[in-house]
Amino acid sequence: MDQGIWFYFILFWAIVMVGSMAVGGFFMFRKFLKVLPMRDGKSKLDWQNYWVERSRSMWDEDSKSLLNELVSPVPTAFRDIAKHSIAAKIGQVAIEQGASRVTRDHCIEGYIRATPKRDYRSLVSFLDRKGIDYSAYEHLLNK
Repeated sequence: MDQGIWFYFILFWAIVMVGSMAVGGFFMFRKFLKVLPMRDGKSKLDWQNYWVERSRSMWDEDSKSLLNELVSPVPTAFRDIAKHSIAAKIGQVAIEQGASRVTRDHCIEGYIRATPKRDYRSLVSFLDRKGIDYSAYEHLLNK
């Protein structure tokens, strides 16, 4: 092999390495932003932990299995993090409504509220595929 091929080979792998580090850095930075305190002194992650712990006793097997079904389209590497943030939002919805347990309706509403707007199209197609009725919460999708 001549030197030109080696140069392009090394250049290709250098670009791959820098690109991988940039993607990893982006996700690390997003995680860092979640632990910065907000005006109330608690971070977004603190609030998620608060709602999960406060609603822990309200979950039954049906609501847990629905939560697992709702996070199934999330890639495995991110599923635990998504499950935690969605469970926090579901718990918050249930507690703020004064419920004694987490119901299917709380799960659907919390799932929609926890999902970023940019993902609403895939959320709706997923709910339609699974045959989950979200018509009572369509107003949340139009915000």
